[in-house]
Amino acid sequence: MSIVGVALDRTSRDLRVFISTRDSRCDECGEDLGRRAMIFLAGDRGALCLTCGDLDHLVFLPSGDAALTRRARRHSRLAAVVLKWSRARKQYERQGLLVEEPALERAEAECLNDAEARARRREREAERRAELDADFVTRFAARIRQLYPGCPPDRPERIATHACQKYSGRVGRSAAAKRLDQDVVQVAVAAHMRHAETRYDELLARGVERLDARDRVREQVDRVMARWRKA
Repeated sequence: MSIVGVALDRTSRDLRVFISTRDSRCDECGEDLGRRAMIFLAGDRGALCLTCGDLDHLVFLPSGDAALTRRARRHSRLAAVVLKWSRARKQYERQGLLVEEPALERAEAECLNDAEARARRREREAERRAELDADFVTRFAARIRQLYPGCPPDRPERIATHACQKYSGRVGRSAAAKRLDQDVVQVAVAAHMRHAETRYDELLARGVERLDARDRVREQVDRVMARWRKA
């Protein structure tokens, strides 16, 4: 893998993610990512896949619609510029943004008159449905409700859908997850809490190292998790 650059864009709040131009491997989990994988450079920890970089909850918004991009970036607490090396121009060129999905949905809602934006949203939802094992997601969500009866009603499906997406390398795709092991479900719930219930994404956006950011929000995650365990 040949990628030159820095992980943090010093002129903005956005991180940088690079599209690999050759076969690549994540330096943390060891997964073969193939070509055209999105890679996050994490300093001494090397090149990480989006899952190990804690960026896999973001969705890709291709370049091309300036209004949608501007609005999505404004609403997203955490974002990453996606770059790809151009052999012809001998420089990195912007391919789009990774943004939080609620931010993209809000931006799309603000562009309701834009038929292309609505069509793109339908396509993204169709792709997601195709990548999910609906029965497994249902069982995973039911297990979350069993272990965390105080969890808000809309969360189990959201957590299960994210954790169980095919080919993602996420915890919900593991063999232990297939058995609905309590520890695996707990990891998925904790990951959701970090992104949805704490300032974790804001810390990442400021350039705080992932493990340090997790330490800073761990006490808050533990408190929410304890509350969700109660009926």
